[in-house]
Amino acid sequence: MRKTLKEIAEFLGGEIVGDPNMIITGVCGIKEAKSGDITFVANPKYLRLMDNTQASAIITSLEVKEGPRPIIRIENPSLAFARMVSLVAPCEVRHPKGIHPTAIIGEDVRLGKDVAIGAYVVIADGVEIADGTVIYAGCYIGHFTKIGKDCLIYPNVSVRERVVIGNKVVVHSGTVIGSDGFGFAAVKGMQQRIPQIGTVIIEDDVEIGSNVTIDRARFDKTVIGRGTKIDNLVQIAHNVIIGQNSIIVAQAGISGSTTIGNGVILAGQAGIVGHINIGDGAVVAAQAGVTKSVPAKTKVSGYPAKEHTIAKRVNAYVQRLPQTMKSINETINELKKKIEELEKRINGLSKND
Repeated sequence: MRKTLKEIAEFLGGEIVGDPNMIITGVCGIKEAKSGDITFVANPKYLRLMDNTQASAIITSLEVKEGPRPIIRIENPSLAFARMVSLVAPCEVRHPKGIHPTAIIGEDVRLGKDVAIGAYVVIADGVEIADGTVIYAGCYIGHFTKIGKDCLIYPNVSVRERVVIGNKVVVHSGTVIGSDGFGFAAVKGMQQRIPQIGTVIIEDDVEIGSNVTIDRARFDKTVIGRGTKIDNLVQIAHNVIIGQNSIIVAQAGISGSTTIGNGVILAGQAGIVGHINIGDGAVVAAQAGVTKSVPAKTKVSGYPAKEHTIAKRVNAYVQRLPQTMKSINETINELKKKIEELEKRINGLSKND
């Protein structure tokens, strides 16, 4: 790659502050960048790194007015940088084409135009797969499942029976969609399985990471809303409803019958109990344990999860406990000495009388 900063700004639709004729020859992260590279800063807390980077130019947000080197100001620096990476290193992955001879396809299966089925895939009876969808090697698609257009299902994914997957859905390796919900009832001291006869619905433009488990509903449906992105190693229990364009980060766990709104962020290892609501736009911080419903546009953290500013104060008090206890003990010891001195005086006065 060899482009002027002006050419890059025109490609991205950004505004240049600095020399438009500067030559850019590569892209790199802000810490690793060297002369000739263009990098980016999206998060305001990393703006300080602009002073130390060796990059020749920086893509920044509109809030940044100037920098220590030429910048391109743009509304979404992360997206712009992703476009730059695609420009420099276009995707060379070639997805499977056609139907591999080792694939096992059941009866009454309906395949759309340009569907690709990899090696050792098993497609059960009654499955429908729409145009342009690619299913990599070793996947299992259960009976009467429906998969929409232009989906990409990577190796060793299991999609159980009667699941519905929308268009342009990406599912990464090892994920299981539609396994039985964890439902048991104690009968005479033994755990008896409760049948899970519902389904899972994955709406359009959802991306699901590796080794995610999404359980089918006991009745009705478990739903992952349009545009939601799920990281690796996430557990979503039966009858959970997740709204549109939410982010569920690695190792989060959502218990049964909980409703997650639109635009919600669940950070890594967040744990959500069952039968509560997380409102639209809420943020649950990493490792938070949510035991009750969270209002819309509220950030919570800690265990049990509290409104973030309160949780920070509680944590600050906890961190100061050793120092506080030391101060309290010192005060108590001083009071004990004063009491002893007063008792001696009182006893002395009593003897004089």
